[in-house]
Amino acid sequence: MQGLIVLWMTRSITDDIPGWSVLFHGNVGDGTVTIMMATLLFIIPSGKSDGEKLMDWGKCRRLQWHIVLLLGAGFAIADGFKASGLTDILAGWLGFLRGAPALAVAPVACAFSGLLTEFTSDDATTTLVLPLLAELGRTIGVHPLLLMVPGAVGAQLSYLLPTGSPGNSVGFSTGYVTIKDMVVTGMPIKIVGVAALTVLLPTLGVAVFGMDQKV
Repeated sequence: MQGLIVLWMTRSITDDIPGWSVLFHGNVGDGTVTIMMATLLFIIPSGKSDGEKLMDWGKCRRLQWHIVLLLGAGFAIADGFKASGLTDILAGWLGFLRGAPALAVAPVACAFSGLLTEFTSDDATTTLVLPLLAELGRTIGVHPLLLMVPGAVGAQLSYLLPTGSPGNSVGFSTGYVTIKDMVVTGMPIKIVGVAALTVLLPTLGVAVFGMDQKV
């Protein structure tokens, strides 16, 4: 595990200090490292008995593959949004915020991000939405953080569907938690989160981040 993390962190360090990926002309990614390390598990002996490896097909079959596929589907949907141009369309829908008061901008950005995060993972939603909100802030003439902060927080308000976060997936996979249970419990929390941001961003956010200044 430590080797995997080190390889992830050193694949590309900074613009001035290239990582080890330069040896492969940049044609490797985090997935390449993951597959390589997973393959090594089938090769490295476990030391418990002769011929036994750290991983074999019997152990592999007992993994929670439905969780892996569920989370992978969330990232795939996010990439599909971007590749199809759907994200540009969704961002265009927020154009009505031009000239809107700060009290209205924050909850709309939070609700927009909070809606997407139910269908993709929270990490994928954050990666997908924040650049759009930053550009939208400059376009409509408000501080980008006034959109980006509620967008980032809203992406974490993923309580309604299993695809929202790993925790949701694990709970749903037990069979004791249904989607109805998640919606009934999570909807009030999501509403309170949006309401809290509506109050805090135009007040405390202005003091902390200087959101009243246009950039």
